[in-house]
Amino acid sequence: MTKADEEIRQGKRFAFGENWRAFLATLDEERIATAQRSLQAMLGCERLDGKTVLDIGSGSGLFSLALRRLGARVRSFDFDPASVACTAELRTRYFPDDGDWLVEQGSVLDASYLATLGTFDLVYSWGVLHHTGAMWTAIDHAATRVTGGGTLFIAIYNDRGRSSRNWARIKRIYCQGRLGRSVVSAVFIPYFALRTLASCVVRRQSIFARYRQDRGMSIVHDWHDWLGGYPYEVATPEAIFHFLRDRGFQLQELRTTPWLNNNEFVFTRQAAG
Repeated sequence: MTKADEEIRQGKRFAFGENWRAFLATLDEERIATAQRSLQAMLGCERLDGKTVLDIGSGSGLFSLALRRLGARVRSFDFDPASVACTAELRTRYFPDDGDWLVEQGSVLDASYLATLGTFDLVYSWGVLHHTGAMWTAIDHAATRVTGGGTLFIAIYNDRGRSSRNWARIKRIYCQGRLGRSVVSAVFIPYFALRTLASCVVRRQSIFARYRQDRGMSIVHDWHDWLGGYPYEVATPEAIFHFLRDRGFQLQELRTTPWLNNNEFVFTRQAAG
């Protein structure tokens, strides 16, 4: 049993990989194209040909796939063996026997492992580092893998004070076995569905079409990812900015939210000399 499996069994960690495995059944070309467009928009480029990319916490593998389709040479890793299997499945499905896309298991908190990887033109970690149980260490470790003049693209949950602390408790309950998962889901899934449906009625949009327009994800799987996403840490945009500025990074692009979800950051590391 891996450390990730043991933490899931003990209720200390959400089974991210199992959720992503279910998501793969919904994956289609439209979702992949949407994921590619979201990367292009935040990175400000059409292609990544010849660029080396490290995808930390690859999850379903969708964004590793999108990065590879944009021409990057990709190295993907995840702490959760089921997530590694999902990413490997997409590699096999879309880029079989491709030497420019490597998939493996590893932890962003393992400095020795990271040191073996070298540095990359782009380090990508969307909605992952706040689920490690040691967010600031994880961000610091991710930053060390960016080459001089390279790019760091991360997304971190917004700090909303008491609301964030309350959600940490709810997520912990969700991870406490079948009963906790059932109770939290029974309370919040109908609420999420009604709230989203009301918004879509006002906007005259399909609930599913509207959601996939953003990053190509699945609304139901993301609801469960949100409810069970534990460990769970948060940060204000200012805290992320100051932390990385002090490590030689310059902010290039920023997308913030007034709510609990992710703030997105694109930083460039100052070139040596």
